[in-house]
Amino acid sequence: MSNDGKLKIMITGGGTGGHIFPAIAVADAIKRLRPDAGFLFVGANGKMEMERVPKAGYPIVGLNIAGFQRSLSLKNLAFPFKLIASLRRARRIVTEYAPDVVIGTGGYASGPVMRAAQRMKIPTLVQEQNSCAGVTNKLLGKRAGKICVAYEQMERFFDKSRIVFTGNPVRSDILDLDKKRGEAVAHYGLNPAWRTIAVIGGSLGARTINEAMAAAHHSLKGSPVNVLWQCGKFYEGIYGESDTAQLPNVRMSAFIDRMDLLYAAADVIISRAGALSISELCLVGKPVILVPSPNVAEDHQTKNALALVEKGAARLVRDAEAAEKMLKEAFLILENDALAFSLGESIRQLGRPDAADRIAREALRLAGIDC
Repeated sequence: MSNDGKLKIMITGGGTGGHIFPAIAVADAIKRLRPDAGFLFVGANGKMEMERVPKAGYPIVGLNIAGFQRSLSLKNLAFPFKLIASLRRARRIVTEYAPDVVIGTGGYASGPVMRAAQRMKIPTLVQEQNSCAGVTNKLLGKRAGKICVAYEQMERFFDKSRIVFTGNPVRSDILDLDKKRGEAVAHYGLNPAWRTIAVIGGSLGARTINEAMAAAHHSLKGSPVNVLWQCGKFYEGIYGESDTAQLPNVRMSAFIDRMDLLYAAADVIISRAGALSISELCLVGKPVILVPSPNVAEDHQTKNALALVEKGAARLVRDAEAAEKMLKEAFLILENDALAFSLGESIRQLGRPDAADRIAREALRLAGIDC
């Protein structure tokens, strides 16, 4: 602990909601266990964590770092210089704050900060969200005190003795959704006699899913079904004027502030297969169609999706087939009560509502705190 006896926790990660929201959930869990703990988040300048983390009530500092472009890009010329500068700044931040433990949830800033902490012999915890560990986490995992995972068979990537199966931390407001059904129907102005399809592209949106929705005008026009379509801020101007978006039974929005109400209203959910999304969907316990993004490092999303499909807990539609099959699958589920029940029950079995608390306790133990 610091000289004044105060427990100091550093959390690093971001870039997308899939890294930010778990980080905040873990911080909230630690605060519940140790109200006296101090926190400092480290993110990447210009990324969404610089806005979202302060809104959650935590301080954050940023590094000037971005990812390496896998396609040929002039941006890659600046990457080595940004990386070196970030490593230096990360070391200064860690030295000045002197945390008792550093938690990494993935994202651009996670690598430099975790590496600096490990070189300074500060305990670190890696939170690996995917079923296939990324390159950075595999490297960081070699020196981490604990690696908290959400999928089985992760000893392929990490030392088995340091793996803890915790699940992925998610927002607590998505529990007990049955009680919120009426509120959700009223909130979105839905027809209560109709079933509802929720289409979620993730915090940044999903081009292929949006294209499939824009092309679905004829299949949705006049159909007795409600549609909640989250398109992402970037795509709102592109698809907001589409014929589908103008249909009276379709509600389109760039971002969903009340995900709990969207989940409560939904009878079937179409989603990307990011680790956080899947962890939330397991707790929601409703039929899911996963459309993995092909534009993710090491094809993580397809591997995440297949881990559920193999257990009969989700349906898979390939990104290239979204326009043709995505809504057909949704209507198939809505018309088959037995299939809908089976999918919902199977995915519910995979939920881990106490994941944030488990990770918090592991982090506190690394910091020398009994809990």
